[in-house]
Amino acid sequence: MTSQPVDPSADAAPTPAVQRTIKVRRAPKFVPFMIAGALVGVVVAGIFTMLSPGVEQFEPSSIFGFFTVLLMVPGAGLGAIVALVIDRRSVRRAQTAVVESVPDNQDEPGAGEESV
Repeated sequence: MTSQPVDPSADAAPTPAVQRTIKVRRAPKFVPFMIAGALVGVVVAGIFTMLSPGVEQFEPSSIFGFFTVLLMVPGAGLGAIVALVIDRRSVRRAQTAVVESVPDNQDEPGAGEESV
């Protein structure tokens, strides 16, 4: 026994197009800003390690690790603050657009065909 797939939209009447007003804005992604801030913290830790005088008790790698741990978190926080400021500015520059829904019509020629 085989069953044929039923198209639920075959019996439905065509729906009228609906227009809506939306706000369009460009918002930053926070994670890349936080990663960039953390990387800036690592670079600053490297600079501090190079500029610090040599200490007999600690190796340069342990000094670098200490500064890295100390500066990555504030760097990530600073990156998040920069992203937040850019996000707030994008809210002010938001533009309004009118969109209209387009119903799917299977009766149109070329509908459902893939282009090569």
